[in-house]
Amino acid sequence: MLYNKALHIIFIVTWFARMFYIVRLFIYNTEAGDKNETEKEILRKQFGIMIKRLWYGITWPSAILTLILGPTVMFMEDWNQALFEEAGRWLLIKLCFVILLYAYFFTLHGIFKQQMKGVFKYSSQQLRIWNEVATIFLVAIVMLAVVKNAVSVVWGLAGLLLFVIFLMTAIKLYKTLRENKN
Repeated sequence: MLYNKALHIIFIVTWFARMFYIVRLFIYNTEAGDKNETEKEILRKQFGIMIKRLWYGITWPSAILTLILGPTVMFMEDWNQALFEEAGRWLLIKLCFVILLYAYFFTLHGIFKQQMKGVFKYSSQQLRIWNEVATIFLVAIVMLAVVKNAVSVVWGLAGLLLFVIFLMTAIKLYKTLRENKN
């Protein structure tokens, strides 16, 4: 049972790390469009190789193994019994965030497919903001898994909202600093 839990955590970590990195590669691939034609061609070819290997070689397998091991751990620890009771409320909320996280993951797959076809619908700034969505999910899911029912839903959501405001402010500040540097 502990091995399953350890493997679940390991694949969660690798999945998140890859989701963070893949969006950075999407950003660099998008920004390669601002280079001269020769540089753009070389960079986009290299980023395409890196993105494809990362996405299919590590990110998707990590997402699948996380999805298999999560319910395995839940059932082995009998959390499914308490899912709709007071003691399991944290898990129910966490599972809602996990479902939203997989929806986010599928949006990344859509961006992946677009970029592999040479379609760049989003600016690097939009991708930077989108990259932080994974951070929001990470914070919410980890806090729920660790704190469980020790904090109210209202205070938890208020804390998450403050965190989102902080992240968006940091992104805006970073954009201003980049623009002033250029």
